[in-house]
Amino acid sequence: MTAADTATPRGSPASPRDALEAVPWLAAVPSAVLALLADQAVLHRVPTGARLFEQAETPNFAEFLLQGSVELLAVRGKTETLIETVRPVDLILPAAVLTRQSYLVRARVLEEASVLLVSAEAFRAAVAADHALCLAVLACQAAQFRRQMRQAKAIRLRSADERIGCYLVRLAETSGGQAVRLPHEKRLIASQLGITRETLSRALPAMARHGLRVEGDVLNVDDLAAARSAFPLDPLIDGAEPIVPLPLARN
Repeated sequence: MTAADTATPRGSPASPRDALEAVPWLAAVPSAVLALLADQAVLHRVPTGARLFEQAETPNFAEFLLQGSVELLAVRGKTETLIETVRPVDLILPAAVLTRQSYLVRARVLEEASVLLVSAEAFRAAVAADHALCLAVLACQAAQFRRQMRQAKAIRLRSADERIGCYLVRLAETSGGQAVRLPHEKRLIASQLGITRETLSRALPAMARHGLRVEGDVLNVDDLAAARSAFPLDPLIDGAEPIVPLPLARN
């Protein structure tokens, strides 16, 4: 990891143990297991723009995103394509950690982040040894898989205009206001939606007639009801994907 500061931001956990105990989907994991992980972990504050890791690197840590957000970017030469934005609380690409394989994408901090780094070896050993932790990590990976399936459905079932409109409606609904800054550069938004930067540029002005006006990097929400009518969201594509571990079986 590069450009990381070991200090933690205001409001973040005071210790690795506190951080792990605050993760909702780790609630069933025994305290002793969390303590073992915490002994092999460190908290980091990571500034916007810093890279957590590069694609093709082999993980040394299991990385819990506690605060902020992280872009996952596929890279080819100088070209970057946005795969997903990771938000708290989540594990960043645990599949690579569990399988001892290289990361398939680059991870770059979008908003200043608080990250808990747990030794990869300690993490794998704990997952193998503890049933509750194994179920929690399984649930995390299931949620990540379902997010990618939702994205694949959107690309295959919606036109370019529908993808753009639904993206803006979701952004408007989460903003809580009349104006919200676009979370990514337009080239990255286009790549995530499976369209070219030029297609996005041509389509954005037409969104104004549906109550969504983009000026520069700001979305102005003039008529959310009209936008929802023009671009209705589908819960099987646009819904949230919580991490919910299976309950432990009782003997």
